[in-house]
Amino acid sequence: MSNVQPFVGIDVAKDHLDLASRPGGKPVRTRNREAEITQLVQQLQDLQPALIVMEATGGLELPLAAALAVAGLPVAVVNPRQVRSFAEATGQLAKTDQLDAQILAHFAEAIHPAPRALPDEQAQHMGALLARRRQLIEMLTAEKNRLHSALAQVRPRLQAHITWLEDALAALDQELDQAVKDSPLWRAKEDLLRSVPGVGPVLARTLLFDLPELGALSHKQIAKLVGVAPLNRDSGRLKGKRSIWGGRAVVRTALYLAVLSAMRFNPVIKAFYQRLVQAGKPKKAAMTACMHKLLTILNAMLRNQTAWQPPAVPA
Repeated sequence: MSNVQPFVGIDVAKDHLDLASRPGGKPVRTRNREAEITQLVQQLQDLQPALIVMEATGGLELPLAAALAVAGLPVAVVNPRQVRSFAEATGQLAKTDQLDAQILAHFAEAIHPAPRALPDEQAQHMGALLARRRQLIEMLTAEKNRLHSALAQVRPRLQAHITWLEDALAALDQELDQAVKDSPLWRAKEDLLRSVPGVGPVLARTLLFDLPELGALSHKQIAKLVGVAPLNRDSGRLKGKRSIWGGRAVVRTALYLAVLSAMRFNPVIKAFYQRLVQAGKPKKAAMTACMHKLLTILNAMLRNQTAWQPPAVPA
């Protein structure tokens, strides 16, 4: 009997789960239902894998990932684009659910992504509310754009839907406020983050529930995780422009909107932006640098549990 711990990849679909393992495992398909998930977790506990990898699929992966994490199994939920790039690099261009599971197992064996604990039940609940809030805002924006060019016959219907969406958004914001107030831990963290000028409730809650690693990683690690760390594009004598890509787009969007406010009301970010622009930096690059700096400040504050300290005014 071999003592080698296998690497497992699981492709998650709405109706079924495809599992593959390396080295030498046979592909397995099972239904994506509570009973089958319980049975699969027991089988994986017996198998004692070195690592289990699955893709983030917009929430479909959460029940299985949570069950695996609660069972003490090492599970990593990874970015689908990273896995697709890995598949193409290894020459695997075809795509099926079973092939995806095999690629995930290969990815686990070759890359060894770090297992990451899932947020607790309350954090998942808040994350779901934030995701729904973003959906409502997208729908509201789309309906308002349609209203400008709509014919007179459909304008009342559009306006009625806009009113309904606005009411739903207000109710959701009240639910978010109450959920934060009911938790002393989340309330303390939000108060700490919101002590920074320019940081409002949307960014604070997005960071708390979509970036639970904030305060636990170094400033370089957290910048890469969000996708605000400039990456080199050099080859030979060619020195390309550094650019950002990847990371958690939801967090990056909230950070960008907060920086627009911080550039007006936060003396540190405002002075930093002006200094970069005066030195000849393009405004877009200066904005990205401000996002990076604000994230670094917030990461340090949460790690050290210190509130915002305004800069000293020279005598």
